[in-house]
Amino acid sequence: MNEQSNPTFTQQPKSNKVRVWDTFIRVFHWSLVALVIISYLSGEFEFEIHSYSGYAIFTLVCLRILWGFVGSRYARFKSFVYSPSNVMAYLKSMAKGNPKRFLGHNPAGGMMILALLTVLGTTTLSGMKLYGIEEGEGPFANEYSISIVNQAYADSGKEDHDKEKVHKDGVDEEAEEFWEEVHETSINLLLLLILLHVLGVVIASKQHKENLISAMVTGDKPAIK
Repeated sequence: MNEQSNPTFTQQPKSNKVRVWDTFIRVFHWSLVALVIISYLSGEFEFEIHSYSGYAIFTLVCLRILWGFVGSRYARFKSFVYSPSNVMAYLKSMAKGNPKRFLGHNPAGGMMILALLTVLGTTTLSGMKLYGIEEGEGPFANEYSISIVNQAYADSGKEDHDKEKVHKDGVDEEAEEFWEEVHETSINLLLLLILLHVLGVVIASKQHKENLISAMVTGDKPAIK
């Protein structure tokens, strides 16, 4: 029997799925989730993993910013950066329960992405600044140690003792206090943004009757009819 004449072998309708999130975006997203959890849980202890996770987060943020200019359609900033008035209008429509559906990031989601990247960058940079002040390690170590260590050497001539004095210097204590405040504030703001982001995903999933979490795993979303 000819397969074409048999109803059993009729061609199945094409899927209405659209590839929205490319491989980089999906790997970036879930890697960032894991690294933020690791970094937060290790923050209260002097574990090297805290520093390494911070470096990894900073690297991911830099790569995401680059991908925002050269990546696929829905990953580019120009596809989801809207004016504040558009963001407010979208939030109002969400509150009314009838927001417009976007394949990529909606205006509120786009603003959240920018906010998260900014705060993640601030958090990791301030952490590296602290690491340089407190431990004399990392990319900013020399910025705080060279001139003061040299002065300390002249006073005592003992390397170990001099490194301790570096952190007791008045200027360094002020810098340490400043960057510690920036780091802690950034972490608290990051936690707030994450909470709002998760809440927004849950609300949008219900309003549009689609699983946004699953979409970030598979990369596919239902096409807009």
